[in-house]
Amino acid sequence: MREDGRSRCEGEKELTPVHAVYTVPRVESVPLRRNRDFVLLQSGQLLSNVGTQVTQIAYPLLVLAITHSPAKAGIVAFARALPLWLFALPAGLAADRFSRKRIMIISDVIRTVTVTALGVALVLHHVAYWEIPIVAFVEGAGAALFGGAQMGAMRSVVPRPQLPMATNVLTARIAIVRLAGPPLGGILFGFGRALPFLADAGSYAASTGSLLAMRTRFEEERERESAPVMHSLLEGIRFLWSSPFLRTIVGIFTLAQIVFPGVSLALVVIAKRQGLSGAEIGALVAVFGAALLVGSAISPIVRTLLPSRALIVLEFWTWAGCALFLIWPSVYVLTASLIPTALAIPTTDSIVWPYQLSLTPDRLIGRTTAAIGSLTGGTAALGPLVAGFLLATVSARATIAVFAAFGVAMAVWGTLSPAIRAAPAIDEL
Repeated sequence: MREDGRSRCEGEKELTPVHAVYTVPRVESVPLRRNRDFVLLQSGQLLSNVGTQVTQIAYPLLVLAITHSPAKAGIVAFARALPLWLFALPAGLAADRFSRKRIMIISDVIRTVTVTALGVALVLHHVAYWEIPIVAFVEGAGAALFGGAQMGAMRSVVPRPQLPMATNVLTARIAIVRLAGPPLGGILFGFGRALPFLADAGSYAASTGSLLAMRTRFEEERERESAPVMHSLLEGIRFLWSSPFLRTIVGIFTLAQIVFPGVSLALVVIAKRQGLSGAEIGALVAVFGAALLVGSAISPIVRTLLPSRALIVLEFWTWAGCALFLIWPSVYVLTASLIPTALAIPTTDSIVWPYQLSLTPDRLIGRTTAAIGSLTGGTAALGPLVAGFLLATVSARATIAVFAAFGVAMAVWGTLSPAIRAAPAIDEL
């Protein structure tokens, strides 16, 4: 999840990145587009993320086709998101103790094999419902393992002055994925239920190839840690808690991780109920990606127009926009209500990620990122589960009203927070 920093206060200087015996060499004069390893990392992740988005739409479509149950579709989404909470801390500790590149490759291989197995089973028409949440859970576990090492890899290949621009590139990548993935998933599912999953497996294989081709080490030289495992496991949470700004931001975006996955699943189910095809549903989901791409393009300009704290709070208020569906219960209105959020996210990300990456010592990057993932991952798993059961028991309006209430809570919390009011400007990072 996204997180931010604050103005440094007493005692915080001890938390700035430590100077290890070995530091990853960086040539700060090289533009990102000519940074070979950065390009390889982003290219591999672009393909991998497209595959993930393809199955993001294919999983609920598959479950609805087999069972006609929104609740069961929610269970599958819950199974895919749950490992991001269960395994976040162990994955972060592993990333801080072992080779980050090796961990990322192993996680890609696990996901390639698992999703390929589901695709082959669908080709052979031998798939029971219970097998789908198992595959989704294993795929989510691989994502947790990969995510624990990913941010450390990015900081290793990008000079710190270029982190805001690199974050914009990352957000643009996510936007392209959200733009292309869902329609592609709907189209592939229309041609054959196995195709989205086989495409996802191929994307993980491509990610593995890009990682193998990279030359940069993904970590600084480390001294062997002698602290007990539990102490080391919780060190990221203690570091996160030491900053009022970081813990406030993470707390608020923990609520966002209920809203977005929940509304995303609700959009698919509501669109299906209103008679849209798989390709049409994918196109609606892709609208968010298109707006995210526009937001990435304008982010460098927007950052110069308003203070950092105002930009952060502005995004919080956009999360309550889904309440428009209560007035006009059309899936198209629900889709339109997500556009302001998509436009705001890239600017917020370009503020919060560089601060956290600059502030965190290399030896704690994995655990701090994992602490954030652990705190937000649980609610990310709950979002689709809540949406699925609400849609199965109450009206679509009542379901969206619950998520709109969470959006209002985020906005009020962020607006009144003293820690956010003290947020530094981007040029102070």
